[in-house]
Amino acid sequence: MNKTSFTRPTRLAAALTLTALAAGCASVSNPTPQDPWESYNRSMFQFNDAVDKALLKPIATGYTQLTPEPAQDCIRNIFNNLGDVWSAFNSFLQGRGHDGINSIGRVLFNTTMGLGGCIDVASRNGSQRIPNDFGVTLGVWGFDSGPFVVLPFLGPSTVRDGAGTVGSFAIGYSTYTPVFAIDNVPLRNTILGVAIVDLRARLLDADDLVDRIALDRYSFIRDAYLQRRQAMVQGQNVDPNSPYGTGLPDYSDDELPDYSDDDDAPAPASPSTSQ
Repeated sequence: MNKTSFTRPTRLAAALTLTALAAGCASVSNPTPQDPWESYNRSMFQFNDAVDKALLKPIATGYTQLTPEPAQDCIRNIFNNLGDVWSAFNSFLQGRGHDGINSIGRVLFNTTMGLGGCIDVASRNGSQRIPNDFGVTLGVWGFDSGPFVVLPFLGPSTVRDGAGTVGSFAIGYSTYTPVFAIDNVPLRNTILGVAIVDLRARLLDADDLVDRIALDRYSFIRDAYLQRRQAMVQGQNVDPNSPYGTGLPDYSDDELPDYSDDDDAPAPASPSTSQ
């Protein structure tokens, strides 16, 4: 093995470390109430962004360019099918039996008719995915979200959602539980690697959208994440394929307020003097 193979990772690690240290020097004097740790969060956000641009995003971009779209859809649908099992479990824990039954039906339908989940037959027949996780379950149980926090490598979260993620892995139940159960270590790691690349590839379009429209990338992602998580706790419909927001609100049934002034009302017509 030549010296270059050691030099490149070392330089990359050093550059990322310097980026994190430089970002950590910045401080926010008036953080928002939901983000009291904004100084730390912004520094970790920049660190994660540097790692992503140096490693994950190029791999995900190459994956989308080189992998045929039908193969990408198949891989994505299989991981979504595993996620539906976890979503159903959490829906039942939340007392949302209808959502749980819908997710279980999707799993059964896609696993049998969809060739092991490769084809999302359920969505084609009107049964849409209902994203769910243990962080949402804790929210439904009444736990406050707590401050917003950016986790290393994992990205946006809250204290509650972070605890939910750690708790789900601690008890051994999560979206990737069937993968972790594989005894063949090389195969298991390969599947996990594909899962990470597929997850990052899903965010490429949303990532480009944020770059085009957001004046402050950090604030946009933070606010969108918090709004989406709140909507999930409240049981509102969210786009299962988008991590940034829940779509525009529907104002079609809202009545416009009456701003008319009584003084501006037309005076009553005077009675006619003609007989």
